[in-house]
Amino acid sequence: MSAAIARRRKQLVARKATGEDDAVATRLQTLLGSDELDQEATAYEALQLAQSQVRKRVKSSDYNGACALAYQASLSILKKGRVSVASQLLQLLANTLRETHTPVTTEWMDQITELHQAHEIAMAAAQENNNDGGKLTMTGPEQTRLERLEKEFLRRTVQWSSELGTVRFGDTRLQELLGHQCWKISTMVEADETNSTQDEDEDDDEEESTSSSLALQSDAVSHMALAEQPLVIVKWLKTLPAPTKEELAMNHACPPANRDTLLTRSLLLLCAVENLRDAHILLQGYIQQVEERDMDELTKSYMAKDDGKSPSHVVFGSMLLKVCQKDTRTGPLFSWMLRSFKKELDGGFHQPQVIQSYTTKIGKVYFNIQPPPSMMSTIENMMGMMGGGGGGGGGMNPAMMQQMMGAMQGGM
Repeated sequence: MSAAIARRRKQLVARKATGEDDAVATRLQTLLGSDELDQEATAYEALQLAQSQVRKRVKSSDYNGACALAYQASLSILKKGRVSVASQLLQLLANTLRETHTPVTTEWMDQITELHQAHEIAMAAAQENNNDGGKLTMTGPEQTRLERLEKEFLRRTVQWSSELGTVRFGDTRLQELLGHQCWKISTMVEADETNSTQDEDEDDDEEESTSSSLALQSDAVSHMALAEQPLVIVKWLKTLPAPTKEELAMNHACPPANRDTLLTRSLLLLCAVENLRDAHILLQGYIQQVEERDMDELTKSYMAKDDGKSPSHVVFGSMLLKVCQKDTRTGPLFSWMLRSFKKELDGGFHQPQVIQSYTTKIGKVYFNIQPPPSMMSTIENMMGMMGGGGGGGGGMNPAMMQQMMGAMQGGM
């Protein structure tokens, strides 16, 4: 035994004999139950003690105790309105859940939901204090920063539930919370795009361009699709502007309308994860509640090359769902669809490589179109991170195309 280990053991024995550890734990519980926890100094002291106690329990293999303490301390501090302090503990909780391989249970889903609700209440109270001149105020950039930290907390818990739970891409309840959080931040960013694009979340280094409203909206619809809530996506898309004449023109130089790209992204993701049920619900909801143009006219225009209009996203989505219900012999038709829609898919989507992985996955699953072996692992990784997309090749049967277009007349 080394001298350092021997000294450490003596220190631990001495600390236990003097009750120093118990004193720290008792002090922490006193702070968490104190009426003064809404004071910054008291909350910060509780944060430091909680962090040390959580790490200590992890080192002693008391994993349940570590996670329970992080949850209790986070909730207590949130209820006192100290969101900035609590956010540090929330990140610690999410990391501890993953590092200790804590099982994904209904109880933990309820507790994470409770923490998120407490965060929302505290943020709303702070905003009200801003309007009333209260003491717990925060600036616009600080509000955005804290909302982004909450998004990061939810993202990490989704990863934890995906890695250790029974749902492939993460628990649907957590996906729904994360989707709503992304959309909330997107509205804040949209209200002040110039300022908020400079307010980057340093902890969110796994994503690119996360400060733009389109990036946040893209994440929101992706998470909501994985949450199996297609009608929420329809509700969101209703709030976005309709495409402009410039965005609808053939070979338009500008990106497609955000509303169009978000619809197509959602449909591609749902097809890639083989959830055609929700893809149909989303498309029907969009046609009935959002799309103002006549579907028969859009379908005719999709095949016309001289009307000066770009291919319609809603018709592309309709065709996509039609071919995915067929057999592998419609693979050439799927490949033609991707080629004819390539300019739309390449021009203006957030993370176009993700869209490519979706289309590649669809080609493989429904039509046995095999991507290069070197590309397959990349696709699977991107799908695991909720990215994806690819393309396909092959010829097209014109008779098959006309038959499908005829079936779509009035059908979708």
